[in-house]
Amino acid sequence: MKLTFLGTGTSMGVPVAGGFGFDRLSYDPRNTRTRCSVWVTSKKNSILIDAGPEFRLQSIRAGIKKIDYVLLTHEHMDHISGLDDIRAFNYVQKKPIPVFASSGCIKSIQNRFDYMFGENKYPGSTSLALNKITKSQMLGDIRVTPLPCNHGNLEVLGFKLNTLSYLTDVKEIPNSTKKLIKDSKVIVLSGLRWKPNHPTHLTIPEAVDIIEDLGIPRAYLIHMNSYVDHQKTNARLPDHIKLAYDQQVIEFD
Repeated sequence: MKLTFLGTGTSMGVPVAGGFGFDRLSYDPRNTRTRCSVWVTSKKNSILIDAGPEFRLQSIRAGIKKIDYVLLTHEHMDHISGLDDIRAFNYVQKKPIPVFASSGCIKSIQNRFDYMFGENKYPGSTSLALNKITKSQMLGDIRVTPLPCNHGNLEVLGFKLNTLSYLTDVKEIPNSTKKLIKDSKVIVLSGLRWKPNHPTHLTIPEAVDIIEDLGIPRAYLIHMNSYVDHQKTNARLPDHIKLAYDQQVIEFD
């Protein structure tokens, strides 16, 4: 199986609008980060996790031609605003695309994208089949397990896909979820910045502590802001933990 990091940046992207603060980073294309999303493929299936503002461009760069399922971590706009662009895949695949998310996320999508649903659905708009996910299930040939976590006072979902666990926009991971993650061979986890005490996101040191505590042998950090330089940060991290970068491809079982 393969995972492509479509985007690895924080909610504002790196650089932010206007380019403010980008000069603090070294010249390295890996320091340019679009909003967080990944694409997972197996022999038979194609799964998208989150669809942010740059999804159209990300999908073109990665060469995505089919989406069998969409998994949504939560309803913040940097994770769902690209749902409108999934309509291009509807046109090709000629059917609604199944989406799996929490009940709160589903309700928010129905409110924010009301033109996609119901009797007054706008002609040509994205067609999604919304499904609440609460337990492990097979999506095609991939076992997907929801991983409930906390993003401040908002409950969000991570997802375990076979032996890989993906968690973004996380501040606290309940012990019950850690038990589900513990046997993963690979973990992708958010690490916003080095500076401590963010109210809704794990910092890099906090993320490293969790990875070490769980004993997961291979880890990638995502959702970094414009204070995190790729090369300098990797030099400070343990050998089995590295920053991910946009369009990076990894393989797992």
